[in-house]
Amino acid sequence: MKKILIIRFSSIGDIVLTTPVIRCVKQQVPGVEVHFCTKAAFRNIIASNPYVDKVFCLENSLKDLLEQLKAENYDMVLDLHHNLRTRIMKARLGRPHRSFNKLNYQKWLLVKFKINQMPKVHIVDRYLATATSLGVQNDGLGLDYFIPEKDEVDITTLPATHQNGYYAIAIGAQHYTKRLPIDRVIELCERINGPIVLLGGKEDVPVAKMIEIYFTTQPYLSQTSSTGSKTTAIYNAAGKYNLNGSASLVRQARAVFSHDTGLMHIAAAFQKKIYSIWGNTVPEFGMYPYTQNFEVLEVKNLYCRPCSKIGYSKCPQGHFRCMREIQFNFELPPISRAD
Repeated sequence: MKKILIIRFSSIGDIVLTTPVIRCVKQQVPGVEVHFCTKAAFRNIIASNPYVDKVFCLENSLKDLLEQLKAENYDMVLDLHHNLRTRIMKARLGRPHRSFNKLNYQKWLLVKFKINQMPKVHIVDRYLATATSLGVQNDGLGLDYFIPEKDEVDITTLPATHQNGYYAIAIGAQHYTKRLPIDRVIELCERINGPIVLLGGKEDVPVAKMIEIYFTTQPYLSQTSSTGSKTTAIYNAAGKYNLNGSASLVRQARAVFSHDTGLMHIAAAFQKKIYSIWGNTVPEFGMYPYTQNFEVLEVKNLYCRPCSKIGYSKCPQGHFRCMREIQFNFELPPISRAD
């Protein structure tokens, strides 16, 4: 029996983007045992994946982790993280390996000089390229995300306004310059003008609460919109569910609005209609939703964009035009109960 180790330490979206590699290796390599190595904080993203036979986690000691991995005597290591730590791991394990090309030089050119030499290839396909020597090909089935039954959210526990369907907005992102300012999120909610579930982690609770308060105050309710009515109804789910619970709400949404972040990729795994919102990063980095069913909301041809391949705690230029000037021009799918 062959044993294959796949390494991706972080983060949520990047790990979800590795799932086609996991599935294709498991299904296309005869008799293979697939192991996955990640950080302990992200174990639950992989733990319910039926194509993974064993999960190893980096907790405190790389030495302890390596001792566990050495005992497995892998036939191949697929390094989908490719940093200093994984280079040390590959050297210590001494097993055949393939590494994902991060294209750092091309990203640097795009950020520093706005010269785009990035290949028009999604990062998923670059991940899959590491497994071609095993005879693995893209099966075209997209991303996977598996939710344990205990974490599924019963839609009847939501407010009555949301039980026949809703739109989800993932308001968070790791870096400020990848997030819409709060007033623009409010504007987006007004534009949607329907039942909305706000999704985010505990760090997003203060912003979500302010949005919730805005839409439940009498001054807002007394206003009229261009449509002649105000039907925005907010269910604030930020910080109320674990990641799998948030994923369950994404799965049941009619459509999903998300920044360049993990829930966007989870939405792609469920083949939801996605409106992806881009600030300082750009889809050309190759991490746009891995699905055909998405629209990009961005300010094209802005002289300072992209300003980083990751993000900043504030706009380096001070104007934040990449988020301030996004036009919310889109057509929404009608509300109906999503499966």
